[in-house]
Amino acid sequence: MSQKNLTPSDFAPEYRDLISTQYYGKKPAIDGVRLIELRTMTDDGGSFLEIARFDESGHLDSLPDFQVRQTSFSLVLPGAIKAFHLHFRQDDVWFVPPGDRLLAGLIDVRANSPSKGVSMRVALGGGKAQLLFIPRGVGHGVANLGTVPGTIFYFVNQQFNLDDPDERRLPHDCVGDHFWEILPG
Repeated sequence: MSQKNLTPSDFAPEYRDLISTQYYGKKPAIDGVRLIELRTMTDDGGSFLEIARFDESGHLDSLPDFQVRQTSFSLVLPGAIKAFHLHFRQDDVWFVPPGDRLLAGLIDVRANSPSKGVSMRVALGGGKAQLLFIPRGVGHGVANLGTVPGTIFYFVNQQFNLDDPDERRLPHDCVGDHFWEILPG
């Protein structure tokens, strides 16, 4: 049985203007931001994940110009939004365990960047193992849109200094009121 293809006129008038096509192409990226896939080894007894390797100087193998100076851990409660943070001297590398799920939000606020003004949303965890590299000058934050706490480990190339904190802030809604919401559809 052969069926004819439909056209917009085949739909009821009250729905025609509501029909859209989801975009599946490449999303805008922020210059310098990198998402590094990690390999998880799974067997009958569980799984093993190597998060980071360091060379003799403490540089990450996956980011040879990045030397770790501090590693931190944060627990993000359901509904929490921790954003936006901004650094003048510090770069970040984030890791969310595959069993957790957090939404990372990024915005490029660097005046001379080719991606100035571009924002990104990156789902971290959710069964995937990835490192997210965030260069200095890129506003960044995280939200827990789920119902259970989520964890994030982050490596930075500067030690936190209470007397001269390299921690600036932008309003959590500087990209719009709905940026941190689950997108319907």
